[in-house]
Amino acid sequence: MPTFSYVAKTASGEVQKGTTEAENEEVLRQRLQAQGYFPTEVSQVQAKGRAQGQAAGGTRQKRKKPLISFGRVKGKDLSIFCRQFATMMNAGVSLIRCLTVLEEQSSSYKLKEIIRDLQQQVEAGESLSKSLQRYPNIFNNLFIGLVRAGEVGGVLDETLERLAVFLERDQELRRKIKSSMTYPVMVMLVAFGIVTFLMTFILPKFIQLFKDLGVTNFPTPTLILKNTSDFMLTWMFKRFYITWPVLFGFLVLFRKWKSTRSGKRIYDWCKLRVPVFGSLGHKIALGRFSRTLSTLLGSGVPVLSAMETTAGTVDNEIISSAIMNARTAIREGEEIAKPLKDSGMFPPMVVQMVAIGEETGALDQMLSKVADFYESEVEAMLESLTAALEPIMIVFLGVMVGFIVISMFLPLVAIIDQLSQ
Repeated sequence: MPTFSYVAKTASGEVQKGTTEAENEEVLRQRLQAQGYFPTEVSQVQAKGRAQGQAAGGTRQKRKKPLISFGRVKGKDLSIFCRQFATMMNAGVSLIRCLTVLEEQSSSYKLKEIIRDLQQQVEAGESLSKSLQRYPNIFNNLFIGLVRAGEVGGVLDETLERLAVFLERDQELRRKIKSSMTYPVMVMLVAFGIVTFLMTFILPKFIQLFKDLGVTNFPTPTLILKNTSDFMLTWMFKRFYITWPVLFGFLVLFRKWKSTRSGKRIYDWCKLRVPVFGSLGHKIALGRFSRTLSTLLGSGVPVLSAMETTAGTVDNEIISSAIMNARTAIREGEEIAKPLKDSGMFPPMVVQMVAIGEETGALDQMLSKVADFYESEVEAMLESLTAALEPIMIVFLGVMVGFIVISMFLPLVAIIDQLSQ
């Protein structure tokens, strides 16, 4: 963002001089007038040291050597970046100085390069929000929209603070979901490994032993296991050159299909109707909708722009379409609550809270309360789901292993009966 020097008079006639950053000259004049000043002279100041740096033959570029860019920027790194950015802006540190410090402190090489490029663009006179648009995979519409609103309103520090709080809460929710799912996933992997080992290494040895002992008619459970073991040995190991490429191709085609609009819509529709997990995903989406829309409206973003941005952050095509349809109805003059209710994707509690927020003029506060409610609901549901999955998966593993052991020993019982006769 460019720096301007200004001369302004107060209502009492006193002359005030200073320098500040603004998107352009007109924005600065409006800001000064809103603060009770009457600007008489506004001029842009060239960034210090630019000419010296060019005359020195690129000394600055030599000091900042290009870093190796790989991987992606993690949500945790972006959350820390935003919190540090907001803290320094609240402390009155200039934008260029903030970016310099953030580049030095970032532990992500990818983020370091991005911050460096942002700093160079801002020094060249480009606004911060426009510079962020160069990296849509890193900074989503919510991030860019809040920064733009802060620049226009002259409250960039406040919007960065709101954004930092939003990202921290989002990361906390993601952490809880991952930690809750870690144990069930580990049990599933262990169960799969044990069953695969028994079916492909232990069972064939027992089958061969039974054949050597003259057993030809196997019991039904043993025969089922034998056929399953032969299938796994054939297609997982002996003909792996066919099986694994087919599986890999199927996964690639599935991901490509899911990336299409129609495929994503069908996939999200199916996710919402999966027992237990569909309800959990729905509550997560509602919590993100409420939190995002509350943050945008509280930062002064117009409701239509806020709805459009929120639709892109929900990560569910069905709910996103419902939000966009509600946006269309709002643009035609309807209130927010009615189209949300008509979509069928928003529970009565959400609709009522939105209606009350519209009537009282505190929609952002009501949405914040809705977000708090659904985040606590998600946390409670994850705890109960984890507590229920643990014994279910342990019993399932026990039944599977028990069935395999019993099926392997049934022919031995038959052999012992024949010998006893």
